[in-house]
Parts: sequence; C-alpha cells; structure tokens
Amino acid sequence: MGLTVKMRFLGALVALAASLLAQSRFDSELSRWTLSNGRLEAVFQFTPSGAFELQRLADLRTGDAWVAPEGLPTSPIRLRIGDRSYDSRGIYRLVDHFVESLPAGGLRQTIILEDLQATARFHLEFELFADHPVLRTSLRVTNLLPRAVHVRQADMLALKLGGAGKTFSAFRVTQWNVLSPAGEFRPQQATLKPDGPAFQVQSGAHGYHCGWLAVRDEARRGLFAGWEFDGRTSASVSQVGPDGYLNFSAQILNLHHRLDPGEDFQGPSAFLGLFHGDWDEAGYRTQSFTETVLAKPMPDPDRFPYVGWDSWGYLTNLHEDTLRREAHLAARLGIELFIVDLGWARSMGDWYADPAKFPSGLRALSDYVHSLGMRFGVHFTIAEAAPDSPVLREHPDWTSSESYHYHGAVSLCLSHQPVKEWVIEQAVRIIDDYDVDWILQDGENMVKECTRTDHTHDPLDSNYSNAVDGLNAVIAEIQRRRPHVHWENCENGGNMMTFNMARYYVTSITNDASGSLGARRGVFGATYPFSPRYTDRYMPDERLDTYTTRSYMFGGPWLFMNRLTQMMPDDLRLAASEIQVYKSLRSRIRRAKVFHLSSWPDEQRLEAIQSYDPETDTAIAFVTRHDGDADSYTLRLRGLRARSNYLVRFEGLPSNLTMTGAQLMNDGLLLTLPIPRTTEIVRAEPLQ
Repeated sequence: MGLTVKMRFLGALVALAASLLAQSRFDSELSRWTLSNGRLEAVFQFTPSGAFELQRLADLRTGDAWVAPEGLPTSPIRLRIGDRSYDSRGIYRLVDHFVESLPAGGLRQTIILEDLQATARFHLEFELFADHPVLRTSLRVTNLLPRAVHVRQADMLALKLGGAGKTFSAFRVTQWNVLSPAGEFRPQQATLKPDGPAFQVQSGAHGYHCGWLAVRDEARRGLFAGWEFDGRTSASVSQVGPDGYLNFSAQILNLHHRLDPGEDFQGPSAFLGLFHGDWDEAGYRTQSFTETVLAKPMPDPDRFPYVGWDSWGYLTNLHEDTLRREAHLAARLGIELFIVDLGWARSMGDWYADPAKFPSGLRALSDYVHSLGMRFGVHFTIAEAAPDSPVLREHPDWTSSESYHYHGAVSLCLSHQPVKEWVIEQAVRIIDDYDVDWILQDGENMVKECTRTDHTHDPLDSNYSNAVDGLNAVIAEIQRRRPHVHWENCENGGNMMTFNMARYYVTSITNDASGSLGARRGVFGATYPFSPRYTDRYMPDERLDTYTTRSYMFGGPWLFMNRLTQMMPDDLRLAASEIQVYKSLRSRIRRAKVFHLSSWPDEQRLEAIQSYDPETDTAIAFVTRHDGDADSYTLRLRGLRARSNYLVRFEGLPSNLTMTGAQLMNDGLLLTLPIPRTTEIVRAEPLQ
C-alpha cells in the first residue's frame, strides 16, 4: 500500500471516528441547534415567537425520522409550579447556551431559558454519546419569584411525535411485586388506537412495571424510553388526533416540592432512543446505552457476575460455626461471594452483630471468608427498624407515617434529615467494623410514603423527597465514602427496576427465591429493558439436577440460597461442575444481545432464550422443557453472520456440528428433550 493510499485510509478512519463522536451545531440566524453522533440527529429551535421546540429526531443509519406533529409543537418543558403551567405553549427568553464534553465520546448541550414574566429559569440539558441512537434529557428549574412556591407537576418525558397515520404497538414489562399476581416480569404488548386509551406504565418502588416502554409501527420503526427515578411514576404513550400522533408522558406522582426564592428543582433525567426492528432490538439498544452511560461499573469485569452463597436457607437461625462450615464448602465449590442475610444483627435498626450468634465477632467470620478467597457481604435494610430497637426507643418520631411491615419492622423516613445522617453513619460503621465488600439492600418499598408534619420534607412530597433527597442521597454518600463496596438491589424481591437503580447498584434480584420456573421467568422479562447482569437469582434447592442449576445460569449473579452442609455428595459434585459451566458462559452472556426465541416461560410449553456476543461472534442458547407433552424444539439462532462457519457444541455431549450461520438461523437445530425438567445448552462459536 503506497503512502498516499495509506494517508487516505487513515484520513477516512479519522473522519469516521469523528462522525461517531457527539457534536452540536448552532445556527445563529435560525436559533437552531442540531445535535448528532453519527447515529442520531436531534434538532431543536428557539422560534422567532419565543417558543422552544423539538423539531426532529432521525436515525441517520436507517433513515427513520420522527417530527413534531404539524401545528402541535413539542417541548421538553412540561411543569406546573404554584398556579402557573409551563409547557410548549410558553413564550421564553433565551438566556444562554453552551456545550460540554462528556466521557464515552459524549456531549451535553445546555440551553437556559426564562419565561417573559421572569418567574422561572429553565436549564435544559441534552446529552448524546458516540454510536448510541439515544437522547438523554433533564430539566432544572429555578424559582425567580420573591416567595416560595411548590412544584406540583413535572413530566420527565414530555414529547409529541407525528404518527403519519401508522398503526403502533406498545410494549412494557411487569416487575416483581408481592401485591400483584401479574408480576414476575411478564412482557405485555398492546395495539394503540387513535384517541383510544393510553398504554400505561406504573413504575418505581412498589410499582407494577419496569421504568421503560417501547413503541413501534408496522414498518418496525420504533422508539424506546426510560426514566431515572426510583419513586412512583405514571408513564404512558397514546395515539391522538386524526393523524394519530404519539403523546408520551412520565409524570412524578404526588409531587409537591417546595422551592424557596432562588432555589432549584432538579427533575430526574430520562432518555429516548430510536430503533428499527423487534422488541429485542429495542432492549439491546437500551442496554448498550445503559451500560455505557448510566450503569454502576462492575466490581470485577473478569469474574462478574459472581457465583454467590446467601444464608437465607437458615432464615434467621444463624451461628458462626455453621456459617464457617458453609464458607468452607462454598469456597471448595468455586463460590466467590458469601452473604450473611437477615438475622446477623441484634435486630433491624440495631446494627451490631448478635453476640449470641457470633461469639467470636462478625469480623472474625469476615476475615475467614476473605482468607478463603471470597468476598463478604451482609444484608442491610436501610429504611427499616424493629419497633423495640434502641434507635426507635430514642427517636420514635423517625418513622414514616406509612409502615410496610418488613419482617415485623417499622419503616423509617429517609428524607427526614436526622434519619438520613444516622443511616449513613451506621452503614459506614458496618462496612468498616466487619470489612464488608457487598451490601444486599432489602426492605419493603424503598421509597416510603410519609405525610408527617414534624419531618424535614414537605408532608405532601414524600414520593420525590424519599426517592431523591432520601434513598438516592443516602446511598450516594455511603458510596462516596466507601467506593469499594458494591450494592445489590432487592426490594423484598425484584422491585424498583428503574434506570436510576442501575446507576447505584451493580445488580438486582428479579424474582425472589421462587424456584426454577420463576427464576427463568424473571430473567426472560427483565432482559428486555435491563442487561443480563441486572437479573440475579436465588436458588433455594438442596437436591440438584441440571434442569435446576441451568434454570439459574442465564443472567446476573447466581446465588445459592441453600444449606450446603446438608447436601448429598453427588449434589455437591454437580454443583461444582455446573458452577464451572456458568463461569465459562457468564462474560459472553453479560455483554450480549438477548434474543427471546419463545414466549414467556410456561409450565406446558418449551422455551428458549439466546445471547449473541458481537465481540466474539458467539451465540449461547438455553432450551428448557418444564412439563407438557412437547418433547422437541427447532432452535433457530439469531444474530450470526450468515456466511461464517460455526462449531456447534452441546453441553455435556461429545458430539459437535459444523454449520454456517445461515443454516443455524434458517434451518435451525432440532433438539429433543424427551422428559420433563430438561435443559439443553447450545453454543455456536466461529471456526478460525
């Protein structure tokens, strides 16, 4: 290759790389901002009349474009403060605008507006990141009035986009909720009807759905959205008017946030992404963006998601001698994380190790676990305390007005300033005293309802205050002081499945210890909006077979929640062998695109789920028969390169196949599962 050709080639690479980095161009004559990153283009304009509008979103690779409906301007401002509403009909003054660089090839475009009556200033932020077709937005408002006002309405997803007469389907996923039999991460889909009912998503702590939705038309043009708020949110998408434009919304419920003169209200961020394809594509684009931009970094990329052990098989009947024997066996099996669940402390709220259970001290057990090469974790209910705990005897006024009765505890109000300070100090002391690496955060409804008038939050604002000023502020401060400790989300099961959760926790439980079928259901649904590492599962079984173990392998941390010391030798040998299988799969599943090849797991039909890792061009599929009469399944893998050759292996079987990607995707593999409770693992790896 000559020098001139080389220079042209390098120049082309530089130009390509530059085109993928986020950029913002401002047309001063039209007062128009064009944000682009090679995948997504977003156009905003400050009109001559003083309106601020989103004009266009476009996917630069597929050509899909979404524009504001004619005659109905759309704006990210949708607020009610005091008796004033601010929205797309408002007239504003442009105060300032500027651009900042962000990691991951990103930028933040800030635009500052004031209404003409000088009652409020709006700081609009728009973020793009290299090679992600996603726009992240947030809004901060400053009270310019000489008196206090209350923010009474805030919409994180204020958006109208033209429908062009198309027919749209909408998609959501339920989350674990002990109050709802419709939980267990069930995917739900509906067709939107012009001027028909909105497709609702009730998300957040104690909500019914994950904080995410997607919509697409019959040509497979689609949009997905997520919001970064742990409190209760009412989100929706509806089709409106003769042209059937799409109206999006994500309202913070029961908002009544006081703003003194000059004080700011920071609305939670949200993101909107474009995709072209099926719901798996919407999920993959969501997950790729989340892992790049939002998610808490993984603790150990070479070994995460961990294999763990949790003491809940003993309930609260704990003793250091038993736990040392469990730790010894766990290390021999290849387990990497050892968690002491509820019951280690004198009581909830009295966060000192119970001396009757740990006569040598909990630190001695922690040291022993570390000597075996495992990480040490403890269960911690940051917003619960036993009624007779010293903290409540001394401060009975620290409870929230609504109690959720988690194992007999009383709920604490985290947005009450003295409670917040006390919880932070208790957590830091626990971490230091017991050399903790991992916190299993649990409780029932992490965002408490509290209408007490003797607390430091507004009595009508506990949803926002307990989420942002309470839960988020507490965890952020503990993590700032002790950044080496990693947190697992568990709200009495897989609840609070939000994208704000992903910012603070390295994983989340899906279905609680609900057996093999429940574990697979949780992973199947949760891997639409969330990457596989946010789907950890608790395995309570002591009698094992490969159907059981492989029901827990696809996804995030695999946590044994049983009594290892009471397992038979054959079961222990199987556990050790299956742990090695899991470790050989986990990194490729963790970063993969998930394909949901069948319907949500059911007792009577065969099911299949697949990962595809584009970095290694590797596919891994799990095909499971729970019960029912069907004993065969044609596995058609997805995502492979049609012309490449692949080595196909079956876990535990000596026979291998060589097939092209086209054959594997089109003709497929006929698998026979002759008896109920059978699982087959299929790997397809590229031949050199």
